[in-house]
Formats: sequence, C-alpha cells, structure tokens
Amino acid sequence: MLALLLPALVLGRVGAGAPEACTRPCPAACSCGLGERGCWVRCDRAGLLRVPPEFPGQAASIDLDRNGLRFLGERAFGTLPSLRRLSLRHNNLSFITPGAFRGLARLAELRLAHNGDLRYLHARTFAALGRLRRLDLAACRLFSLPERLLAGLPALRELAAPGNLFGRVPGALRGLANLTHARLERGRIEAVAAGSLLGLGRLRALSLQANRVGTVHAGAFRPCGALEHLLLNDNRLAELPAGAFRGLGRLRALHLGGNALGRVARAWFTDLAELELLYLDRNRIAFVEEGAFQNLSGLLALHLNGNRLTALAWAAFQPGFFLGRLFLFRNPWRCDCRLEWLRAWMEGSGRVAEVPCASPGSVAGLDLSRVAFGRASDGLCVDPEELNLSASSAGPSPEPVATTVSRFSSLLSKLLAPRAPVEEAANTTMGLVNASLALPSRAVGGSGRSTQFLLGSSLLLSAAQHMLFVLQTSGACHPGVAQTGLASGG
Repeated sequence: MLALLLPALVLGRVGAGAPEACTRPCPAACSCGLGERGCWVRCDRAGLLRVPPEFPGQAASIDLDRNGLRFLGERAFGTLPSLRRLSLRHNNLSFITPGAFRGLARLAELRLAHNGDLRYLHARTFAALGRLRRLDLAACRLFSLPERLLAGLPALRELAAPGNLFGRVPGALRGLANLTHARLERGRIEAVAAGSLLGLGRLRALSLQANRVGTVHAGAFRPCGALEHLLLNDNRLAELPAGAFRGLGRLRALHLGGNALGRVARAWFTDLAELELLYLDRNRIAFVEEGAFQNLSGLLALHLNGNRLTALAWAAFQPGFFLGRLFLFRNPWRCDCRLEWLRAWMEGSGRVAEVPCASPGSVAGLDLSRVAFGRASDGLCVDPEELNLSASSAGPSPEPVATTVSRFSSLLSKLLAPRAPVEEAANTTMGLVNASLALPSRAVGGSGRSTQFLLGSSLLLSAAQHMLFVLQTSGACHPGVAQTGLASGG
C-alpha cells in the first residue's frame, strides 16, 4: 500500500511547486503565469533596452516584442531547457552574437521579424538550435543569408523571410530536406535558377511574389516535386520556358498574375494535372494557344481578367473538359461569332460573368450575355448588327411616327402633282411646303376650272395640315397609337 501511495505523493509535490517555479524569478518589467502550454513570460512593450538577466527556469514561452533591444550577447537567455518559443519582433537589433541562443536546446520557434537594422547574420547564429521548426526573419533588411546559416537546422519546417533585400534565392535553403513552407516575397530576387531549390523535396508552399523575377530557368522547380502552392505574381515575367513547371504534378495553385506575359503557351501547363487554381490576371496577354489548358481537367477557377484579350477560342480548352469558373472582365473583347461558344456556355453553366464588349460598335458597352447572334440561310453564325442596340433600348422606337408623317406627305403630293407643271412636279418629293408654294402661281390668270381646283385643293390642304398636326402630336405622346395607325392605313 505504501508503495502505491509514494508516487502519488511525489507527483503531488511537483504539481504544487509548478506555479511557484513559473513565477520565480520573474523579471520586474514582465508578467509570468502558467497556461495550457506551460509557463509563459510576457515582457512586450516594457521599454527594455537589454535582455533581463534571469527568467523562470520552467519558462516555455518568452515574449520580448516591441522593446528597444539592440544587442544579444553570449548566452543572452541563460539556460532554459523548457523554452519552446521566443519572440523578439519589432526591436532595434543590429547584432546577434553567434552563441546568443546557446542554452535553448529545445527551442522550436524563433521570431526575429521587423528588426530593420539587423542586415547581417553570422553563419553560426543558429548553430545550437537543432530542434528549431519555425524561423521568422521578416523585414530585417537582410542582404543575404550565409550558405551554412541553416545547415544545423535539420528540423526546420517553416522559413518566413519576406521584406528583405535578397537579390537571388538564398543558397542557405538548399538541402533543407524537411522544409515545407518558404516565404521570400517582397524582395529583390531577379531570377529562379536551375539549382536554386535543390534538396527541397518536401517543400509544399513557395512564395516569390512581389520581387523582380524576370527569368525562370527550365526545370527550376523540378526538385520541388511535393509543391502544392507556387506564388510568382507581381514580378517582371514576360516569357516562360516550356519546362518552367515540369515535375510539379502535385501543384494545386499557381499564381502568375501581375506580370508582363503577352501570351499563354500550350507547353507551360502540360504537367499540372492536379491544378485547381490558375491566376493569369493583370498581364498583357493577347493570345492563348490552342490546347493551352487542355490538361487542366480539375481546374476550379481560371483568372484571365485584366489582360488584352479580344478573343478566346474553345480550342484553348480542348480536348479537356473545363467545369470551373472563368474570370474574364477588364479585357477589350470583340463580341463577334468567335465568342458565340462562350455566350452559350455562359447561359448553360452560369460559371462565367462580366464579359463586357469593346467592339464592334453595334454592341460596344453591352455584356456578351446580351448580344444576339444571327444565322445565315446556311446555318452559319452572323456577327451582331445594329439590331443589338435597338433590342437593348428601353421602350418602343419613335420611328413609326416619322414614317406615318412621311407616307402621308408623299400621298398628298401625288394628289396635287397632276395640276403642276412638269418642272415643278419634280420638286413634290420635298414635302408639303413645296407643293403649297406652287399652287398660287398656277392659279393666276387661269380659267374657272382652275379656280374650282384651287378651292378644292385649298380645302384638301387645310384638312391635310390638320391631320398631320394631330398625327405628330399623338405620335409624340403615344408612340404606339401612331404605329397602329400606320398598320391600318397601309
């Protein structure tokens, strides 16, 4: 019985002493406590200019963010065998002694982001951190990473180094067999060379966006066979080699937006059978080769918006079967028969929207979904004509009123024309004004029969003028009435 109770008594004493071990000694400017992940120490925004000389021996997490630390000396944190997380973000660090992290053998996460004066790291800065899994070096304005800087970090999984001044992909990444995520965006990288990513067989996500990449060598990403997300957007790519993405059979998302690509080649995406998201937006693309997307049968979304496309052939997708969404807005589309297939697909699938027409003039400003394509007698498509404009305008057209007045004027001219001379009869097509002006000159010095004709013509002219006034007035207010009158009068 005593043998059973003894372990319980020992465990009880250890548990009772744990809170005390976490709070003693706690630095004066910090707060300490016990959480789900062990003992934590928070010294953020404490106005510290140097690292406190002592921390609780059981500390698992230390936060020193937003202070004024400028220098980390040898064993800056002493020996803390339980420390898993250390954050030093937003300080003024300019130099870290190679042995500064010695004594932190179990450290798994180190955050040094936003230390803009750091600029340089010694090759042995992280030599004692064999269990480090996450390293954050964002916005430290580092010009490079020494080749051997990360060689002693076999457990490293995630490297965040955006906002630095790298001119190329750091050679320190090569050989990191367990690295799964690498963030190198917002830098000055100009090219991705063939050997830049050697030994990264488990890399799943790589971000190179917002750099100056103008060249990608063929096979540059081949060592990254497990890659699922590749971000190359907002760079300076004007062309890609045929084998740029060769070997990336597991890639699910490819971002190429915001570059200077002028076309989409068929050879670019031949190996990307698992691709789900493809971003080609905000480029200068004016042409898509036949079969460019033919192997992308699993594509969920294709972004081609913000380019210079006037046409897109269905042959770009054949012989594949594309079921995803198409984003095509902000392109100068020419909505002729070459886009009839796209209009039919918009109606059938509902997976395309906002395809504004820039030409021809008869449909400029309309969305492709509202464009009507005619059919010739042989069944072939006929490009849209001016009918699209009248079909899209609201309300009935005022043209029937004008047509009714014109026909009535013509009829009246014919009734009056036989009594006019030949040379004057030629002017009767000018309307009622010319006919009425010709009548008095013919009546002067004429016979009684001419006088009777003049009286009859005057009455007829008065009645005609009154009827024209009524027609014009009713046509302006009620276009439908004029149209009905024309139909019955004809």
